[in-house]
Amino acid sequence: MMQTDILGWDIGGAHVKAALLNSNGEVECVLQEPCPLWKGLIYLEQAIDKILSVLPGQCSRHAVTMTGELVDCFASREQGVTAIVQTLQARLGDVQIDVFAGKQGFMAANNIQVSDVMAIASANWIASAQLAAKRQTQALFVDIGSTTTDILLIENHTLDAQGLTDYERLVSGELLYTGIVRTAVMAVAQTTVFNGRSMGLMAEYFATMADVYRLTGDLQDQHDQCDTADGAEKTPEASAIRLSRMTGYEFKTEDWPLWQAFAQTLKQQQLENIKQACVQQLQRSRQPKQSCIVGAGVGRFLARPIAVELGLPYVDFTELIAQATPPGTLDAADCAPAVAVAYLAGGFG
Repeated sequence: MMQTDILGWDIGGAHVKAALLNSNGEVECVLQEPCPLWKGLIYLEQAIDKILSVLPGQCSRHAVTMTGELVDCFASREQGVTAIVQTLQARLGDVQIDVFAGKQGFMAANNIQVSDVMAIASANWIASAQLAAKRQTQALFVDIGSTTTDILLIENHTLDAQGLTDYERLVSGELLYTGIVRTAVMAVAQTTVFNGRSMGLMAEYFATMADVYRLTGDLQDQHDQCDTADGAEKTPEASAIRLSRMTGYEFKTEDWPLWQAFAQTLKQQQLENIKQACVQQLQRSRQPKQSCIVGAGVGRFLARPIAVELGLPYVDFTELIAQATPPGTLDAADCAPAVAVAYLAGGFG
């Protein structure tokens, strides 16, 4: 079988992502598997095995970053990081596994100490932003995913992050818990304009932003891997029914334009929330007019209009890396941290 240089992993709480990098520093393929890790480690094992089963060759070296240690099946981040690393070691076998520890760089999986855990925990954003910083002099790196959004300032080819931990980044506004798939609608908008009138929305887990983006046509099937709020199907009509519950207004198929307009309104509210967070970070820049927006993540279709509204050039993350083959159902920007750890560990950054 073909021997490849390195496989980058991003172990999340809802998905496992992987990026295969060849010896020329080119992305061969990008893969993503659903992984409801909060239900137990067996889901992580299954996701890892599925990704390994579809790879075009064997990898003797792996680079890993994670956020999955946050899920509530773990009593602490220490337990989570340890369990995830041990699971990878068991599934990957006798290979080199380098675990990303943020500004500390990479460390061997079999040499991690308790004192290293907090540097490893939820450090995937650092990998992506560090790679973007190597490629762009001045930029705002905006990674909009299924669950969260990272907004990071790059100044003079250097990541200028105010916070390192999730707590610090929530305080600084560099981490927003808003995404285009798993986020509950009630977390994006408590009030809105619907049917021509301003109104409050029900604070119930009736619908997610995936329902919104199925109606707007922005959500691609390959990115739509999570369960719906009610466990029902993912058709546009089923999504509109879930959204209707937020308003108390009875769903009728003849009101279809009303539900499409409602989805567009909610999209704009989420976009505005992210844009204001971008403005907050750009205010720290010494040269904001020379900046660009680097967009990554499955929700980066929101980053492009934000760049337009702010009068900044837009650069897609895919433009920063080399792709060996045309993208398949996923591209490098969809799984930026997995790509980034492979690049950085392989010395291609």
